[in-house]
Amino acid sequence: MMGKQHYLLRAALTAIVASASTVVAQAPDTGRKIDPDAMAALSKMGTYLRSLSAIQVKANITTEDVTDDGQKIQSLSSVDMIAKRPDRMRVEVVNASKPRTFYYDGKNFTLWAPRTKYYATVPAPGTINELVDKLEDKYNIQFPLVDLFRWGVDKSDSTDITNATYVGPSAVNGITANQYAFRQPGADWQVWIQTGDYPLPLRAVITTTTDDARPQHETVYTWNLAPSFSEQAFAFSAPPDAKPITFAEAGAPTLGVKVKKSGDKK
Repeated sequence: MMGKQHYLLRAALTAIVASASTVVAQAPDTGRKIDPDAMAALSKMGTYLRSLSAIQVKANITTEDVTDDGQKIQSLSSVDMIAKRPDRMRVEVVNASKPRTFYYDGKNFTLWAPRTKYYATVPAPGTINELVDKLEDKYNIQFPLVDLFRWGVDKSDSTDITNATYVGPSAVNGITANQYAFRQPGADWQVWIQTGDYPLPLRAVITTTTDDARPQHETVYTWNLAPSFSEQAFAFSAPPDAKPITFAEAGAPTLGVKVKKSGDKK
């Protein structure tokens, strides 16, 4: 459930931002309830996010799973990302079940599992966006906080959006924001955007409407727009007890990753 909700969050917000002007133009003919100010706010946010060359963003994530008898169970995780466009990124994911760290230095991508001491490295393309596409298409890996690099990328059909509303002023962790709500088949969305010259997303919530239990996925962001880091921060250095493995390609007839033996060729 968690992976599906994160994917839906990214896909829906991408559609909303990428197609703001198109949806507003269609609204009178389709009967959709589209507030042009809400669409304009998201468009502005997407443009601003794409303008940032170096960032650090921390996120606290709450995901609801639904048991067979309908009970909601929440899981918590935190993410710490540093990134330098176009080709540097490190993301640390901390949770109770599968902590992970993702490294991208412009040449290679490495996924490190500190609890089990396994890691896998593959050659990487030249940009963050290309890397995200490769990981999803070839290895079925969902990159944490990938929505931050997809807002405003025109890859979705705007006709899915049926409602866009300005809810009103709000605050997230003491920061003044405006709250917006959106709807499309399968999901309701809310986004809190910082007011002023820095239109950053501060909070995002998705509610899955295809499930009667209506589970939610919530992310609260904390931003640093002037981070300090060195090139070494993006390069993986394997500890002495680390064990190399290889990624299983999407659709391959395997149950997981393959551990490299000492005599195996790379």
